[in-house]
Amino acid sequence: MRTPEKETELTQLDNVSIVALDVTNQQQIKEVAAKVTSEHSVDVVFNNAGYGLMSSLEAMSDEQITRQLDTNLLGVIRVTKAFIPHFREKKSGMFIATTSIGGSLAFPLHSMYQVAKFGVEGWSEAMSFELGMYNIGIKTIGPGAISTDFAGRSLDTSSHPAYKSIEDKLFGIVDSMMDSASTPEAMAELVYEAAT
Repeated sequence: MRTPEKETELTQLDNVSIVALDVTNQQQIKEVAAKVTSEHSVDVVFNNAGYGLMSSLEAMSDEQITRQLDTNLLGVIRVTKAFIPHFREKKSGMFIATTSIGGSLAFPLHSMYQVAKFGVEGWSEAMSFELGMYNIGIKTIGPGAISTDFAGRSLDTSSHPAYKSIEDKLFGIVDSMMDSASTPEAMAELVYEAAT
C-alpha cells in the first residue's frame, strides 16, 4: 500500500506483511516484486489500486487524465508484469484485478475512469491466453458501488459550467447509491472466492 504507516487493521493479522507500494512508481514496483518473491512463494497478486475521477472530459486537466490512467490501468499492467516471471517459474499463480461495473457499462462524466476499467477488462482477456500456457490465471472482479469514500465530489473532480446540470444529477445519484452499496467485507469475500 502507498502508506503502510497509516494501516491499523491489517497489521493486527497473523502472517500479514505490509510493504510500501505506489503503483505509479515503476522502480518501486520492481523492488517490491523482487523483495517479496525472494522471501515468499507468491500464489496470488491482487491489483486493487485505483480511484474515481468523475468529471466532464472538457474540465479535466492533462495531469488528471494521465494520473487516472497511470493508476487505474498502467499500475495493474506494471504490477502484473513484475510478478509474471515468478509465476512462470512456479508454473502456477493467479492475478486478480478490480475493475468495475464501469468496465462493462458506460456512464456520463466517467470517461477516463471507464477507459481505464474497460482497458483492464480487455487487457486481462488478452493476457489469459499468454498466461494460460504457463498455468497462470487472470481474473477480474467488477463490483458495483462499494461503501467507501472512493466516489464523490471530494475526490479528483473538476467542474465545467456547461455540464453543471448533469454533474448535479449524477453526484446526487452517487450519494444515494452509497447508501445501499456493498461493504468492503463483501468485496473481500469475492476476492477470496476468485483466488481459491
